[in-house]
Amino acid sequence: MNTILFDLDGTLLPLDMQKFTEIYFHEMGCMFKDLMEPKLLVKLVWTATREMVGNTEYKTNEEVFMTKFSELVGGDISKYRERFDDFYDTLFHKTREAVQRQSLIKESIAILKEKNYKLVVATNPMFPRKAIHHRLEWAGLDLKDFIYITSYEDNHYCKPQLHFYKEILDIIGKKPEQCMMVGNDVQEDLIALKLGVKTFLVRNHMIHRTQEAIDSTYEGDYEDFYRFIKDLPSVSASS
Repeated sequence: MNTILFDLDGTLLPLDMQKFTEIYFHEMGCMFKDLMEPKLLVKLVWTATREMVGNTEYKTNEEVFMTKFSELVGGDISKYRERFDDFYDTLFHKTREAVQRQSLIKESIAILKEKNYKLVVATNPMFPRKAIHHRLEWAGLDLKDFIYITSYEDNHYCKPQLHFYKEILDIIGKKPEQCMMVGNDVQEDLIALKLGVKTFLVRNHMIHRTQEAIDSTYEGDYEDFYRFIKDLPSVSASS
């Protein structure tokens, strides 16, 4: 094993998801209020998001979202695209109130870098690149520490599709047995096991939507993960 994939929300970046969602849609409604009634906007964004999550064709998530959103709006959405872009540079930052830094994660990343592990941010690519980069910075992490960061501009599938993980492995040129997926979502992150990718379930902000037994290679809280990382052997810098 020489490559570690990380989920973002609830893993690299602890957050109150309900609070985050409330702030996110409230501020988005404010940003678009001259173009659309806020409640309708939220409904359309959710509908386009579901289309994106369910897509199995080789189209970028951005293309799927915007195509569906254009269909729902019923016309040209150039003004909306510009407004979305502005939103993630301005009012989106208010969602920072719902997040917190976790020092053990930052320390774990530093140790992994020292040991020459390749690191990937394998967040569900439902957000633009800039929104993902902002959240990594809020977590106190350096973008340059990661060899690849998913985004809706670049990726063609969403979690929990196996194609999401296959695409990442193809892009970074790694085999499943060389990788481990670290995340807090039982359904979206641990499914990587089906490809032969090892998994580490972070239980601090665990999301588990069913009563089914949890199957993960490793599991524990942030302290357990930190100890796990400290015990890992170093790998070759060229691996």
